[in-house]
Amino acid sequence: MQLALATWQEVEDYLRNSRGIIIPIGSTEQHGPVGLMGTDHLDAEYVSKGVGDHVGCLVAPTLCIGMSQHHLAFAGSITLRPSTLIAVVSDIVHSLLRHGFERFLFINGHGGNLATVNAAFDEIYAGISLRAEISSVRCKIVSWTRGPRAVAMAKELYGSSNGSHASAAEISLAQAYLPHVIKHAQMWPKVAPRSDAYYDSADFRRRFADGRIGSDPSLSSPEDGARVYDAALADLIEIYHAFMAD
Repeated sequence: MQLALATWQEVEDYLRNSRGIIIPIGSTEQHGPVGLMGTDHLDAEYVSKGVGDHVGCLVAPTLCIGMSQHHLAFAGSITLRPSTLIAVVSDIVHSLLRHGFERFLFINGHGGNLATVNAAFDEIYAGISLRAEISSVRCKIVSWTRGPRAVAMAKELYGSSNGSHASAAEISLAQAYLPHVIKHAQMWPKVAPRSDAYYDSADFRRRFADGRIGSDPSLSSPEDGARVYDAALADLIEIYHAFMAD
């Protein structure tokens, strides 16, 4: 069930039986020569819809823009400041709290969001604590790429060529979701340079000329994406049930 496709009466009915909601979050940023700008939010949306359908959880509209300042040297990339993203996440959670939601599971497609979204959760909890409220509100962000099954599948399919940005696995997942917009390009070197250190956007562009980090997305395919999807779905269904029981 998707929030955007529900009526307010249907949401009220849902809240009689469940207080949980899934919120997909990603980014709009470059993903190398063959990766879609929307890869991160499209992947998060795809997996979130699957989890929601499987467990019967409401899925909120996807947050398509994240904290991506380090990609701004590549055309088309869009970022929110960390302070802006904190405000956006806080306002969304507080809006839904007003209606009775209590469990907020953010399914994430972009590693650059993690620190900022967790800071937003700290702001939310601080507000509750400072008002001396007794609350059962819980917020959690989990990256679909980091579950044990998803990690194992990426390793099985791509080994060390998966990479950490514009990865073969995330591009395969996007291809499975949108097989009519698969891109092709020559890439050199075949496996991009690797580094965990980068700072502002100019530094990122200097280190990673075509936008990839350690990846060879020429290996990607929608068939692989279907296997990645199944692995991530199993991880996140398990995470959802544990989160709701906490």
